[in-house]
Amino acid sequence: MKITFLGAGSTIFAKNVLGDVLLTPDLQDADIALFDIDEKRLSESEQMLNVINQNSNKNRAKIVATTNRKEALTGADFVVNAVQVGGYDPCTITDFEIPRKYGLRQTIADTLGIGGIFRALRTIPVMQEFADDMETCCPNAWLLNYTNPMSILTGYMQRYTGVKTIGLCHSVQACTDELLKSVDMPTDNIFYQIAGINHMAWLLNITRDGQDLYPEIKKRSAALAPHKDMVRHEMMHRFGYYVTESSEHNAEYMPYFIKSGYPELIDRFQIPLDEYPRRCVEQMENWEKQKEDLVGNKTLTHIRSIEYASYIMEAMVKDKPYKIGGNVINHALIENLPSEACVEVPCLVDGTGIHPCHVGRLPEVLAALNRTNVNVHLLTIQAAVTRKKEAIYHAAMLDPHTAAELSLDDIVSLCDDLIEAHGSWLPKYI
Repeated sequence: MKITFLGAGSTIFAKNVLGDVLLTPDLQDADIALFDIDEKRLSESEQMLNVINQNSNKNRAKIVATTNRKEALTGADFVVNAVQVGGYDPCTITDFEIPRKYGLRQTIADTLGIGGIFRALRTIPVMQEFADDMETCCPNAWLLNYTNPMSILTGYMQRYTGVKTIGLCHSVQACTDELLKSVDMPTDNIFYQIAGINHMAWLLNITRDGQDLYPEIKKRSAALAPHKDMVRHEMMHRFGYYVTESSEHNAEYMPYFIKSGYPELIDRFQIPLDEYPRRCVEQMENWEKQKEDLVGNKTLTHIRSIEYASYIMEAMVKDKPYKIGGNVINHALIENLPSEACVEVPCLVDGTGIHPCHVGRLPEVLAALNRTNVNVHLLTIQAAVTRKKEAIYHAAMLDPHTAAELSLDDIVSLCDDLIEAHGSWLPKYI
């Protein structure tokens, strides 16, 4: 079996996903191809994984690093995608600094909002190149996409390419533990259902021994002192259900929390404006220390993580059924969301592939909140396909946070400024 990792210079994430592979008995003899355009980071990841392979896997896997994408993809059975197009400088800086001039503040800007739209527009052409190469070099491979904006990129691949694609995130498997720990309740022996869209999927029910835990959760939540997850708890009290992704993410998915006319909301809900650029700077500053711990550590080992990738591969290779939360096209899975939407639902994985599960109708208020985000997903994909500026404008005009803060004229002007600033990172739009 061959596993290819695109964006392998993301060393920590490569450790999680491929370290998991090296610890999974039915995957330990795999050929692993690492691909990145950054030769230095690629080499560092290769060194790190070779140490784990030696210490935890008796060197059974064969690990090869290359900057030749077709070489990396040839013969692959699974392709993991974790690329970031444009990096911190210049593109992430651009996504934050230009909107800030218009008074539009963001926290993460990788999934929705004006930042998410432009991250998608510069990434989709690269994803199309991946698809073209995969259809030639490994036409039967599964693409496991971890790159954000998840719903837009995965939805594009599933609708406009012939590549078998599943979108993966770890917010589903982390959701219940985060909620229960925040209200000092045990996390064991629970049953739950989660469905919606990526980063805005809903904990529809949560029980222990048949007892609904939501009433006690909400009671304890209402009594909490201010904390770092205020947005999600506020949403739970206002709309009835807890959402999968973090408060800093969800603060910018809706029009309620980051408002120039209500600056007190930032302190009240502890919203970390400009959080993603700050994280990037910290990670770059701390990388030399992290590199020493990861790349220079000859005793390095690994503990299998919560990432889905190795479990999916294991389930397919051994026909060993496993349930995941996956991002797929909404073929009558969630009845009150658009059929073209990329939704996040329970999926069964086995030797025959990935099988999304029917959810039915979401509570209408949850579907309504999802639809405000789905509008942006679909219009951004339309922009990428048609290469028309008007579709970019429409995506931004329908974005909840952008529309709540800016006029139509300012939205058009902002989009034009971002298109110009991106330069060759974007294809030509007319």
